[in-house]
Amino acid sequence: MIERNVYNSRKLQLPKIPWIMKQTWENSLFIHYPVRKEVLEPLIPCELALDTYDEVGWVSIVPYYIRDLRGKGLPPIPGTSEFPGYNLRTYIKGKDKPGIYFFYLGAGNFLAPKLARPFFRLPYMQENLKMWKGVDGIRFEGEQLSCHYVHKKKPFNPKKGSLEEWLLERYCFYTLIKGKIFQCNIVHPSWVIYEANAEFHENSLLSKYKIDPLMYKPILHFSKRAEVKIWPLVPVKNNKHFST
Repeated sequence: MIERNVYNSRKLQLPKIPWIMKQTWENSLFIHYPVRKEVLEPLIPCELALDTYDEVGWVSIVPYYIRDLRGKGLPPIPGTSEFPGYNLRTYIKGKDKPGIYFFYLGAGNFLAPKLARPFFRLPYMQENLKMWKGVDGIRFEGEQLSCHYVHKKKPFNPKKGSLEEWLLERYCFYTLIKGKIFQCNIVHPSWVIYEANAEFHENSLLSKYKIDPLMYKPILHFSKRAEVKIWPLVPVKNNKHFST
């Protein structure tokens, strides 16, 4: 049996420093594509190590709606507390805590990327995004991603050792600042997800980054809501943290 490099949120060790931000993610659609690791490895910084599931890499596109974004102990900043967004990510090894590497994040808000870039050093850009919920499901519209999706009725928790757990149960992201690795811890309850169906009208992010998936029909998961706390970036002192 293969031992997966999965971080167990139920045994979550909270960072010793205080969290600095909270937000709520609503109506998140996880759009997962398998990709040959030889395709993905050149696209991430050489200081990081690509994580794989059965020797296959994965990328995910995730549209969602952010609500109640605010700093710890502060009221929401007018005009930035709620907006649609999405990201393109892949998955990174860690000795004790595997995480996420973001290729791109889009926000349907002018100020949010300007505030987030210096604090979290992410490729965060403003876009003209719209998202709304109707009787026939949820619609997300943007220049690079436009889709309509519905979730199935029965919720479930990812099973231990499953691909769903490997993809979703990750509670940090990694980024580089002047060649040094930094980690940002993110805490929320374990995912409660649904299977989903989606119709795509535009989906050009993969071709933009020259990512050719092994299959073009993605695996889909849906989450209604997650309340999230975010910690500041901290340096990773030992790069062996990313050894295989």
